[in-house]
Amino acid sequence: MDGLLNLWQATGLANFTLPALAMMAVGCGLLYLAIARGFEPLLLVPIGFGAILTNIPVAGLAEPGGLLYYVYYIGIDSGVFPLLIFMGVGALTDFSALIANPRMLLLGAAAQFGIFATLFGAIALNFVPGFEFTLKDASAIAIIGGADGPTAIFLASKLAPELLGAIAVAAYSYMALVPIIQPPIMRALTSEAERNIEMPQLRPVSKKEKILFPLLVLSLTIVFLPAATPLVGMFCLGNLMRECGVVDRLSNTAQNELINITTIFLGLAVGSKLAADQFLTVETIGILVLGALAFSIGTASGVFMAKAMNRMSSNPINPLVGAAGVSAVPMAARVVNKVGLEANPHNFLLMHAMGPNVAGVLGSAVAAGILLALVG
Repeated sequence: MDGLLNLWQATGLANFTLPALAMMAVGCGLLYLAIARGFEPLLLVPIGFGAILTNIPVAGLAEPGGLLYYVYYIGIDSGVFPLLIFMGVGALTDFSALIANPRMLLLGAAAQFGIFATLFGAIALNFVPGFEFTLKDASAIAIIGGADGPTAIFLASKLAPELLGAIAVAAYSYMALVPIIQPPIMRALTSEAERNIEMPQLRPVSKKEKILFPLLVLSLTIVFLPAATPLVGMFCLGNLMRECGVVDRLSNTAQNELINITTIFLGLAVGSKLAADQFLTVETIGILVLGALAFSIGTASGVFMAKAMNRMSSNPINPLVGAAGVSAVPMAARVVNKVGLEANPHNFLLMHAMGPNVAGVLGSAVAAGILLALVG
């Protein structure tokens, strides 16, 4: 009888709890969104599967000695995985649109206003019973407004590792919902005439400019905000490998094999933080609400900045491109192009929107560096 009792106690049926089952259902929900709806499948598939694995009773995959524990410790706790992802993103990024029209940096910077507005929103939530966000927690939550998953994971792992799962899920969920969230905000804040504005063709950009650009960005970061150099530095390395033309093998590896392998382990590591005792809290609801607020404010502030620039500029600027200042590359730029074409079938804004879009990547990394320097 003792043997049968021990065997029963070793089964999942004897050890399942309702919270663990609920989190496994959340993992299945993420898999559904990724597979059936196509929402950020490269990240949501491993995150969803990791959520299922980490909530399996007795297996201990996320406990010391388990696979997910070591994946998280080696890749996320150390900050390595987000940095490798940033190098791959840099190798995939073409800065031609931003170099040809440097003013778009202002739109990338304006869209980060959502980050700092949400910082105060997270602190204000402490007046609601049940919420106890520290300044570090609030800073990690606020970075969701940058719509940059690796940056959100990097900052959360440094400032609020216990909130990493909720922050990562919120960040990638809202990135996947860009085509749903942004268009209503863009239409509400612009007139039909503004959406019809056609922008002049961008000038050609030389290879020398493309090579010097990442070196210049890194130099400015080193001088003014060294705390952001881990993210910006890896991003610039990837971009330099792309543009210099002498290390195509390294550039191709960063764009393909390296970023793909890292993405698998990054997703599993994030999923390992979706344990029931960490995710099923009132703070998670607050994070999801604040994430939506941050993303909406970032989109709106980018549009308002573009409207102001259009009034002061001799060359017309379509206010829609300001919405691409969030760093969901290239999805936000595609959404801008789509909304622009709806207003004017001859108005192609994709290349113009790529300028603020890639500027948003740099802007979110700089914002993370500022928060890390202030509260880290």
